[in-house]
Amino acid sequence: MTADASLISRTATEIRDLLKTGDVSPLDLLDTLEARIAEVDQKVNALPTLCFDRARAHARALMDKPVGERGPLAGMPVPIKDLTAIDSVRTTMGSTAFEDHVPDQSDIMVERLEAEGAVIYAKSNTPEFGAGANTFNDVFGATRNPWNTAMSAAGSSGGAAVALATGMAWLAHGSDMGGSLRNPASFNGIVGMRPSPGRVPSSVSPPIDGTLGIDGPMARTVADLALLFDAMTGEDDRDPLSAHHGGTSFLDAALSAKPPVRVAFSADLGITPVDPEVAAVCEKAAGRFAEAGVEVVEAHPDFTGVHDCFRVLRAKTFASALKPVYDSHRDKLKPELVWNIELGLNQTGADIAEAEHQRARLFHNARDFFKTYDLLLTPATIVPPYPVEQRFVAACNGHTFDNYVEWLGIAYAITLIASPAISIPAGFTASGLPVGLQIAAPPRGEAGLLSAAAVLEKILWPQPITPIDPRGGD
Repeated sequence: MTADASLISRTATEIRDLLKTGDVSPLDLLDTLEARIAEVDQKVNALPTLCFDRARAHARALMDKPVGERGPLAGMPVPIKDLTAIDSVRTTMGSTAFEDHVPDQSDIMVERLEAEGAVIYAKSNTPEFGAGANTFNDVFGATRNPWNTAMSAAGSSGGAAVALATGMAWLAHGSDMGGSLRNPASFNGIVGMRPSPGRVPSSVSPPIDGTLGIDGPMARTVADLALLFDAMTGEDDRDPLSAHHGGTSFLDAALSAKPPVRVAFSADLGITPVDPEVAAVCEKAAGRFAEAGVEVVEAHPDFTGVHDCFRVLRAKTFASALKPVYDSHRDKLKPELVWNIELGLNQTGADIAEAEHQRARLFHNARDFFKTYDLLLTPATIVPPYPVEQRFVAACNGHTFDNYVEWLGIAYAITLIASPAISIPAGFTASGLPVGLQIAAPPRGEAGLLSAAAVLEKILWPQPITPIDPRGGD
């Protein structure tokens, strides 16, 4: 067993193949990651909780099995976002109300990953209860962007994205309600995908029928992400929304790299301001689909009413999930979170009914749209990375937002229509900061989405742009 720094730059699919042939062991990978974390994490604060003893015990148990019986991940290390329970591992949810919490049972998503050959070795940093797209909290502090450590890593899966970008992970788990897999992917130059609701089973919490917040995969390349997604998907009777994946290999879909016929690009979906440099980078990247023979048209569905709809349904979700915490620990919660919970507690049944009708209309608008266009492309975020001390984006391109999440509209519009969406690197600003391109597909369209994203990824980046060493910012 020994650390091998040369493994850090290999793709996850390459590492998995080395595990399958026995050229490396899960213990070798853990040694390599532990050394890399010691080298770089003090500069970015992505993985504040480590569990290498537990990981090595699981790795040894896995190695007692024949290589062919170690699951599709075969011993790949994976960090878990600190919103998700791992048995016997500190799980804070980024809140001082839970800073000493150690669950005795894992989330069923974690159980599934471990059954598929994942080795869990760390918890990745997140904002308090995942609220807000800047990863900071009063337990562990802020996670910094490795492209410029003066900047935000976005969120809420910011720790996971930074771990990938800096070579402290080959694969990572995250979750997404208003863009929390896609925003940090955009800010950190990696790949993150929000799946369709029901694709990834997870332990049920209120509301039991919620389809806004879901778990999903992150990686450095589209194929690597598909490898993890295969291990995450499937039916579980403990999650009533989970669905059987039908035997689809999402990795095979990504490796097939089949271009779509016709795609739509919109810089703003008609609903939000966008930083002009971000819009230009994304439009140029989307246009390069034409090099694969794809027709690229400027168009988008009608998203009228999307902000009111998401504000109400998000608030309902926060109130349902966090009322007990609010009742007992209101004084420990950050003000944005208090505002969101109280908004949910105080809105009326009529407000919720109207929002549900709005969402159904948005869904059908998008369904009709996808009869004409295979995919919808937009910026993944409307701004480049901003200073880490800034809690959220208050204004963009002359427009002041009404609340701390409205700047995420280009991402949560896709959440509301139940579409899978991936963020891949689109390019860089003049100052060298990453910009992500969001690609959305019809519901349950992950196979086609991953295949198409792999086509564009190959055009834009013949070689992966990460991992990198953290770069200091002044």
